[in-house]
Amino acid sequence: MKATFSYSFPALRGIQAGSEFYVVMCPLKLIPKIFVFDEEEIPPEYRAQRTLNRSRVPEIASYIIDNPNDYVFSSLTASVDGQMKFQSYTDDPEFNNLGRLSISMDARLLINDGQHRRAAIEEALKVSPDLGQENISVVFFKDDGLKKCQQIFADLNRHAVNTTSSLGILYEHRDQLANMTKEIIQQIPLLERYTDKEKPSLSKLSPKIFVLSNIFNTNCRILNKKKGDFVSELEKEFLTNFWSELCDSVVEWQKVMKKELSPSELRSNYINAHGVFLEAIGVVGSYLYNNHPTNWPTYIKRIATIDWSRSNSEWMGRAFGHTGRINKNNDTINLTANMIKMKLGIPLAQAEEQQEEKLKGSGVI
Repeated sequence: MKATFSYSFPALRGIQAGSEFYVVMCPLKLIPKIFVFDEEEIPPEYRAQRTLNRSRVPEIASYIIDNPNDYVFSSLTASVDGQMKFQSYTDDPEFNNLGRLSISMDARLLINDGQHRRAAIEEALKVSPDLGQENISVVFFKDDGLKKCQQIFADLNRHAVNTTSSLGILYEHRDQLANMTKEIIQQIPLLERYTDKEKPSLSKLSPKIFVLSNIFNTNCRILNKKKGDFVSELEKEFLTNFWSELCDSVVEWQKVMKKELSPSELRSNYINAHGVFLEAIGVVGSYLYNNHPTNWPTYIKRIATIDWSRSNSEWMGRAFGHTGRINKNNDTINLTANMIKMKLGIPLAQAEEQQEEKLKGSGVI
């Protein structure tokens, strides 16, 4: 008689669309052993998953390893192609969905959602084997063939929406620059009152001037840092003072603060209520931090003398194009920063001068 070996898990049974599914707690050490990811180099129409983006795996693995006491993972979802049996612990109708799920070791377990988490868990276990005793929840569906697996993947991702960049920064408490950005906003009344901490961009009639992600990106440019980098006390002090001086020096922002100008009027008529301006100021701020560590406020105060209106043709080809639409990308940020530097009496670097020559050659200015 042939012996049948199986994986056995305490499980919770549920019903969706008339079919049973099961939720189990699986030790992390079992994840790489029992779950298969469909990584074969075959056309997508014959796969049940997207291909694995291996560049994402180290970052996710580091997240687990670096935060062993407070990492959080959502459930994996998998299809079971093989024998699967649920045995209830009791016949009591109120509790008969609690039981034990047995899955044959001959069955093929294919991940429908969570392949990057699975790969990251495998990498993290190589560094920290003790993590293997911890658990992750897994939702099992019966595998009814390739079309069903593909449909599960499509349904799981149909309504998935990434969090906005601003919300991600707001809820990030490990990153020093994100925390510093939020502290600066709290300390400066204008930023606290007029920063949207959730949206990635502002609507035409928004009562706000800034979005959190643009202020964060500006700080990244000022300090030439990226998410996760160390921020010194000296850098924190400079950022706080820089934003305080900047907020006092932008005349239009102060008019909004005094209710002499509405945020929507500011956005419609000036470029200094847009992300391209903020990040361009970040480029300028980086230069001042590295080259004028003591007298940088002298330059920032000169911002009050600059004409930031959209009617000023000097911003054409920089902050906006011929359509009048504000455009934020690395080229427009750098070209806007060049003009600000020239207005403030800051010399351009060789690469910046080359940008200016290229802009002149295009016939825009």
